[in-house]
Amino acid sequence: MDVLHPTGKFDNHAQRYEHIEALPLAAAMGAEIRGVDLRDVTDAQFAEIEHALFRHKMIFFRQQPLTHEQHEAFSLRFGAFAEDAYTKGVPGHQNVHPLIKEAEDKSKMVFGEGWHTDSPFLPEPPAITMLRSVQVPPFGGDTQWANSALALAHLSDNYRQMISGLKVHFSLRNVLKAVHEAVEVSDSPIGRLATTRDAVTLSEDLQRKIRGNVHPLVRTHPVTGEQALYVDGAYAVAIDGMSSGESDSILNFLAPYLIQAAFTCRLRWEPDMLAAWDNRLCVHQAFNDYPGYRRELYRTTVRGERPS
Repeated sequence: MDVLHPTGKFDNHAQRYEHIEALPLAAAMGAEIRGVDLRDVTDAQFAEIEHALFRHKMIFFRQQPLTHEQHEAFSLRFGAFAEDAYTKGVPGHQNVHPLIKEAEDKSKMVFGEGWHTDSPFLPEPPAITMLRSVQVPPFGGDTQWANSALALAHLSDNYRQMISGLKVHFSLRNVLKAVHEAVEVSDSPIGRLATTRDAVTLSEDLQRKIRGNVHPLVRTHPVTGEQALYVDGAYAVAIDGMSSGESDSILNFLAPYLIQAAFTCRLRWEPDMLAAWDNRLCVHQAFNDYPGYRRELYRTTVRGERPS
C-alpha cells in the first residue's frame, strides 16, 4: 500500500464564522470550537457548529461542565436520539450512556477499541455521536479519528468506479467474539456483553445485531452531498454478493487504507470536554493504554437514516 502524505486534496482550513471560532486540529480533519457555552447555544451559534461538524468531521469543545440533562439538550439540537446497541443509559437519562472503565479492570480490550463507525449493523446507524469526559487518566485514553471522505477522494478513479455500486454486510459477529476472548465481566457496556460468552442461546436482540445489515460501501451524506467510504475493520464482514476471496481482497485493502496516518487526527482528553463526530464521514477508535487508572465518559447518539 502506498503511504500517503498531505496533498492538494487536504483542506481542513477553518471557515470564518461570526458566532464561533474553529481551530483546525490536524491537516486531515478535526477542529476545536471556541466562543460558545454549550449550556446556552443560540440558533446562530448552532448553525455554525453544525456547519463546522460537517466540514471538519469531528469537532470538540473544552471547559464544558455539562450535566446529563444539558448533554441531552445539546444532542437533541441535531436530532432525535438513536438506538444504542450496547447500553440502556444512566438512571433518569436513558439516552446518556456511561462509558466507564474502572482502574482495577484488567480487560485486554476497552469499549470503542478497534477502528469502527458506530453500530453500522443496525438498519439506521447513528448519524452523530457525542462523547463527554468527566474523569480521564493522566496519560493515555486518547481517541483517534480517520476521515473516510478524504480516503475516498484519494482512491484512483478506476478503483472508485469499481466499488461504487458495492454493498457491505455489517455484523456484530467478530466484535462479540473478540469481547468473549479479551474482556472481563463487569458493570460496563463491554463487560456486560462479555456475560454472553457462556450463554447456551443468545437473545433475539443480540442475534439481530449478529445478522446485521447491508449498506452501500460508498455512501452520500444526506445534508452536504459529500461521499465517503462506509467500511471499517470491526463490523464489516463481507461484500454482499461476492465470494469470500473476492470480498476479502476488497475489505483487506480498504480497512487499513482508510486508517493510515495521513487521514487521521487524535484527541488528548481533558475533563469537561465534549467531542462530536459524524459517523457518516469518519471512523474512530479508543485506546486501552491506561491500566490502573479510571476513565469516565458519557455518550449520546443522534438518529441516522438508512445509508444511501
